[in-house]
Amino acid sequence: MEIQTNVTEFILMGFSHDPHLQIFLFLVFFVIYLITLVGNMVIMLVIRVDPHLHSPMHFFLSHLSFVDICYSSVVVPKMLVNFLAKHKIISVNGCLAQMFFILLLAVTEIFILSAMAYDRYAAVCHPLHYVVTMNKRVCSQLVGCSWTMGLLYSLVNTVLVLKLHFCGPNEISHFSCELPPLLQLSCTGTFTNKIALLSSAVILGFSSFLLTLVSYVFIISTILRIHSAKGRHKAFSTCSSHLIVVGLLYMTAIFQYMKPSSITSLVLDELFSIQYSILTPMLNPIIYSLKNKEVKIALRKIVEKNTVCLI
Repeated sequence: MEIQTNVTEFILMGFSHDPHLQIFLFLVFFVIYLITLVGNMVIMLVIRVDPHLHSPMHFFLSHLSFVDICYSSVVVPKMLVNFLAKHKIISVNGCLAQMFFILLLAVTEIFILSAMAYDRYAAVCHPLHYVVTMNKRVCSQLVGCSWTMGLLYSLVNTVLVLKLHFCGPNEISHFSCELPPLLQLSCTGTFTNKIALLSSAVILGFSSFLLTLVSYVFIISTILRIHSAKGRHKAFSTCSSHLIVVGLLYMTAIFQYMKPSSITSLVLDELFSIQYSILTPMLNPIIYSLKNKEVKIALRKIVEKNTVCLI
């Protein structure tokens, strides 16, 4: 299937055209990107080398870190280049490829978070059957299902975009090739695209949210039935980091899509995009490092071991 187009490239308008502000933004997002790469790579490395972290929860966490690295790498490098470039252009094929991976990784991430919620449900509500319930085969199937849902969502929307005709203008009012601003540039009708985007987002998003919500309803109900305060604190601490990550993601999404139609702002939309595509991948390893006792212990052991070797 070939894309019908008279446009060979798009212009990413981004944030500001002030040269001094561009340099400042380049430095800020470059630091954020480095923290994202280093933080998530450290999480993956620690989980791989420490036998104590070969558990279902950390298996999902390592895959979440991989998705975060990919998600950030799809968006940020091109953004950094555009901060320093005079002409902030991207080819049509490059734009479609970026859009494809943004859709793929966004949905994969929310389903991995749902799998992590189910894992916490199994650990808190059915601890005696946890090892059997969350065996390696089940964990691999949950991760595979997450990638399948992401691929399905991305393919459905990308194939429909290939049928559109782009004849100009070619200025995308965003810092990356996300689907909604791209649809605004089409010279042909986008009703089918909008219906497909809305229906697939609602079905997949709601199913992921429902699984997470139901899991936490049972988790909270089980924790409240624990008589000792120490027991309740211990049970809650096992899922507090995941709850923070899920809360940040869904609060951003809910506010963005449920805000009144009177509140329309390009700057606000870009801030939301920065939150879930750039800041969230950076914050995830920080949150899990600070709130996860096992990860902190493993990190401390590795640091101490390397320090002794250097001495």
